[in-house]
Amino acid sequence: MQLTFYGVRGSIPTPGRDYVRYGGNTACVHLSLADGTDIILDAGTGIRELGNLLIKKQTPIHLLLSHNHWDHIQGFPFFAPIYQPNREINITPGMTTMPEFDQILQQMQGSVFPVPASALTSQISIKPIPESIDSWQIGGATITRLAMNHPGKGSAYTIEADGAKVAYITDNELYPPYKKETDFLTFVEFARDADVIIHDAQYMLSDMPAKSGWGHSVAEEAVKLAMASNAKQLALYSHDPERTDDDIDAVVAHCNEYTAIAESSVSVFAAAEGQSLKFN
Repeated sequence: MQLTFYGVRGSIPTPGRDYVRYGGNTACVHLSLADGTDIILDAGTGIRELGNLLIKKQTPIHLLLSHNHWDHIQGFPFFAPIYQPNREINITPGMTTMPEFDQILQQMQGSVFPVPASALTSQISIKPIPESIDSWQIGGATITRLAMNHPGKGSAYTIEADGAKVAYITDNELYPPYKKETDFLTFVEFARDADVIIHDAQYMLSDMPAKSGWGHSVAEEAVKLAMASNAKQLALYSHDPERTDDDIDAVVAHCNEYTAIAESSVSVFAAAEGQSLKFN
């Protein structure tokens, strides 16, 4: 399995010279499995560049959405494979409290976008998974899902394939002031022994309490989850649009102080566009 980050920013794209090293595109991660299966996590603006790679293939694409907030779907109208005749694209929507399964297509309707979804020549299938089902197969991968703590809810995922486990838990508030969908210890078991946890780290403790309840975690909490889960690596994700490259460097250094004090072996880094991880 090879994992590549195509978008790592939260909330809104952030172009500019202060955002070059980590990138300014919103959420998108690509998993390429040994059997040739392509799994995409979220369709933020980063999916446009990924589309330039995948358009060279004809095999099915599997897109898992965490939720429908715009920074997680806004790149889809610019994803080249949706314009390929008969290209098979399977979309699993997130477990949102308003079950708007086709919102990723509805954003292309009316006066918002010049090409309506009805004009697309690819074969797009929206495939909601009943909430009673926690796990299913995509190619050689086992997908497991868990409700995340975020306004409007949504889905966190683990993907297990080729002897590796990836946990994708973005836009998740581990300790929200509102009623939790999932508690901390359940997330620990969900991500247990992951090769990498990709977790929301949009805030720092210094951002609180002003942003409590906004649906994102502080980086220190993500580190706590990774250590408790016995994860090998933690990718800090959904970077705040206000944080420059230097600011993110400081967040990573601060988090590594935590792991050093705890004498933890987990490797903490900030996800960056174009960065790839290869397992096995």
